[in-house]
Amino acid sequence: MARPDKAAAVAELTEDFKSATATYLTEYRGLTVTSMKQLRRSLGADTKYSVVKNTLTKIAAKNAGVDLSDDLLAGPSAVAFIKGDAIDAARNLKNFQKENPLLIIKGGIYEGKFVTTAEIMKLADLESREVLLAKLAGAMKGSFAKAARSFDALRIKMEAVSGPIANNAKSEVPAQDAATDVVVETPVVTEEVVSEPVAENAVAEVPAQDVTADVAVETPTETPAE
Repeated sequence: MARPDKAAAVAELTEDFKSATATYLTEYRGLTVTSMKQLRRSLGADTKYSVVKNTLTKIAAKNAGVDLSDDLLAGPSAVAFIKGDAIDAARNLKNFQKENPLLIIKGGIYEGKFVTTAEIMKLADLESREVLLAKLAGAMKGSFAKAARSFDALRIKMEAVSGPIANNAKSEVPAQDAATDVVVETPVVTEEVVSEPVAENAVAEVPAQDVTADVAVETPTETPAE
């Protein structure tokens, strides 16, 4: 492979390592071209399954910050770069291996850590993310429905208890209480209050000459001198 081609291959593998959610390394010795196509198809569109050169793969992994042991890069290698659900990809590899024992799963990288062949098989036995989310949604829906039924039962019970209490409270109120809340005060007018202003007005209306009419004033007469 020419140097420019090697550089391009390393750059492409480096990007694959960086963008993959998980990476599984396999040995495909003995598999036919038809079997390889079937394997790629079973892994789905979210997984890139590529036959690689070990030396270039090791350089690319180092450039991407992934530490691969030499054991993973022994023999003819093909790498599955998973962009989707890593558990689904592990299950598909396991199922394909059952029908094609020549496929060897050597190990890989999952969530940034090295995983062995046995650990990949354990991942394959787990439920997928979609299944777990569906179960979680079902459990939450059941919990909400149960809570709603509990609240509804509590509301009905409270209404059944509060009804008699309200009726008893109304029956214990005396009829006269409603009337005693309104008090009408009628002002009382006494004769003293009215007569005093009248007397004062009578005195004020007496003419001044009436007071002095009964008093006689004698004026001395002067006699002429003889």
